[in-house]
Amino acid sequence: MPDPQTATPAPLPPLRVQADHLIALGVHTHAALPAEEVRAFAERHADDSGGTLLAVHPERVAASVLAPLLRHSGKPGFVVADMPDVDRFTPSGIDLPEGPLYLVSGVDRGDHLANWSPEEALPALTEHHRTPLLLTEGIHWVLQQPAALERNRCFMTIGSRLRKPNGTYDARTPALWISNGTGRDGRERRDAPKVGWCWWRNRHTWLGFASATGRMP
Repeated sequence: MPDPQTATPAPLPPLRVQADHLIALGVHTHAALPAEEVRAFAERHADDSGGTLLAVHPERVAASVLAPLLRHSGKPGFVVADMPDVDRFTPSGIDLPEGPLYLVSGVDRGDHLANWSPEEALPALTEHHRTPLLLTEGIHWVLQQPAALERNRCFMTIGSRLRKPNGTYDARTPALWISNGTGRDGRERRDAPKVGWCWWRNRHTWLGFASATGRMP
């Protein structure tokens, strides 16, 4: 296996700064949370080390709501046209902390797993005591740290899966990357941040696997 060291572009902002940014974007309104509650949570768990991400529980604010808040090259984010069921991709084998807000520690992009399939990457992450990010967590990360999403260095969020009525998993796995403005994306979306999907057994040289060391209430 390659060196398990992964890539984090820069330290995250302090939690209080992250809270203010979410409030400025209106995320607290979508989540039906008072701004004061978000700020108080951030102050209570204040961490200026730059290693902790503030996340809103996906049951309180969905990926389809968060995606348009993303920005890259001045363009808003979007969900691909063939993923209308994006919000049905829920935590797979991951127990989230209770409550509307929680913290994600040790977030990084997993560049060392580029050109691995999700099927191959998941056990490798588990072996190194890492947990794959949910789609909503990946979006939160890019909202707070846009530099985490770079052309040719983007990432999958395989902590979110869609379970079909027969109990098996949908073969699609969600990812975040930058649109080339081709196909159904539309030329006007070139360079926009994009929520899309890749097949569970496919490999992509430009997609790592975002993960974390843990989640805390």
